[in-house]
Amino acid sequence: MSERSERIGRVERTTAETKVLVEIDLDGTGKADISTGVGFYDHMLNQIARHGGFDLTVHTEGDLEIDAHHTIEDTALALGTAFAQALGDKAGIRRYGSATVPMDEVLVRAAVDLSGRPYVVHDEPLLVPYIGGVYATSMTRHIWESFGQTARLTLHVDVLRAARPGGHPDAHHVVEAQFKAVSRALREAVSVDPKLAGAIPSTKGTL
Repeated sequence: MSERSERIGRVERTTAETKVLVEIDLDGTGKADISTGVGFYDHMLNQIARHGGFDLTVHTEGDLEIDAHHTIEDTALALGTAFAQALGDKAGIRRYGSATVPMDEVLVRAAVDLSGRPYVVHDEPLLVPYIGGVYATSMTRHIWESFGQTARLTLHVDVLRAARPGGHPDAHHVVEAQFKAVSRALREAVSVDPKLAGAIPSTKGTL
């Protein structure tokens, strides 16, 4: 690794629609302090902390009287910015990570490259419109795109199985399995590779 002793990012993002604070420690223990006003989203962000092994604080105040779109989007953008900040020059990290996660009948695969190039591929089946009455399931793809844009990474998320044959997808399970898989992939990608001896994991010499 570089001489950077702490991999911590902190971002405050304020607009006419939201006020967001995100703090992340990539070398934490999975502690979370999450409050966005959207219960299911809080539950998903807790997965990032626990399964990523990151200490994560997210406090968002948004215009929920309109809907949850701005709250969810701006939180994802701030999270990606804080994540990139915490990574620093990326010296000595594994760079790539992948995880395949089962959640009962659901199976999800996520793969990440901390490439510095934002690119997101997301494949999931059609789900019911809302989880918990507030979280629009159409936002899941937008979360990954927003996070990928500001974190400057390549991310592939594929729902390999969404339901038992002949059954209907359980949206909660499908989305939660995605968050767990992405978190596990990120955990691997940010981990230190001792074979690199602090080098940048790219033949270009920069990421």
